[in-house]
Amino acid sequence: MAAHVVAVLALDQVVGMDMTIPSQIFGPARGPDGAHLYDVRICTADGGPVRSAARFTLLPDHDLSAVAAADTVIVPGMYQRDAYERGTLAAPVRDALTAAYGRGARLMSICTGAFALAATGLLDGRPAATHWRSVDRFRALYPKVRLDPDVLFVDDGDVLTSAGVAAGLDLCLHVLRRDHGTELANHIARRAVVPAWRPGGQSQFIERPMPERVEASTAPTRQWALAHLDRPLGLDELAAHSRMSVRTFTRRFREETGMSPNRWVTRQRVEAARHLLEASDLSVEQIARRCGFGTAVSLRQHLRTALGVSPGAYRRTFRPPVPS
Repeated sequence: MAAHVVAVLALDQVVGMDMTIPSQIFGPARGPDGAHLYDVRICTADGGPVRSAARFTLLPDHDLSAVAAADTVIVPGMYQRDAYERGTLAAPVRDALTAAYGRGARLMSICTGAFALAATGLLDGRPAATHWRSVDRFRALYPKVRLDPDVLFVDDGDVLTSAGVAAGLDLCLHVLRRDHGTELANHIARRAVVPAWRPGGQSQFIERPMPERVEASTAPTRQWALAHLDRPLGLDELAAHSRMSVRTFTRRFREETGMSPNRWVTRQRVEAARHLLEASDLSVEQIARRCGFGTAVSLRQHLRTALGVSPGAYRRTFRPPVPS
């Protein structure tokens, strides 16, 4: 089977660490036969050199033809003036990204790479993440995007975005898990000496200057909820934890995440159950209780709604039985 082609599109003032993360995570990934699962290609708009934000020059091996051939396109963090300061993107780059999306390629961004995706219009109406320090600038340039200022990454199916720098590792490991299961993702994480799994809804641990913003955020409550998925999490309790009225909390929560509190909690429960099905030997009943579904029947219903499979089938897919 041909390797999955990953094009990493480096724009002017690219962030060096962000640019190398896909190669570090996807590059070493091999299948059971030892063959490389991914073919990572670094490219620029014209195949020529670009300056990095760290004041070195990158000389790539590919131009935008790599994007045209890619199964996944990743835009690492950058401070390219058009996208980051003006909300625009050079036509060849814009057209290459929209064409890739149109033919079914998966689009990803790390850190401020979300500015480039947003400049194409492909993030309009969708949830997204970027570095917390660039939130105000992003919202001013791209008000149609449902930006979540606090999470590590957002998986919106065929378009995925992450927060700054190391959150790109979390996003790429998440995609590797999604593509090939927990065992391989854990192996690559150990190789990179990084945590194997941090949920996308985890806070960026933003260092907020004093005084605090007048407008409160639901992020601390989301972080608290992630640590208490095993218990009932009703709307009244979530609002009380945020010290808001139910109405204010619901409105602000939807503004920050793009979904209702109940839907968000259910999604986090499903993600936690997926992780335990892949990475643990707990029974379906135990996983159901630990993730707050209560019973195996409820877990089966939610997993089938979200993924179209039963817990047993999902586990067999990602954890084939060990030969005797």
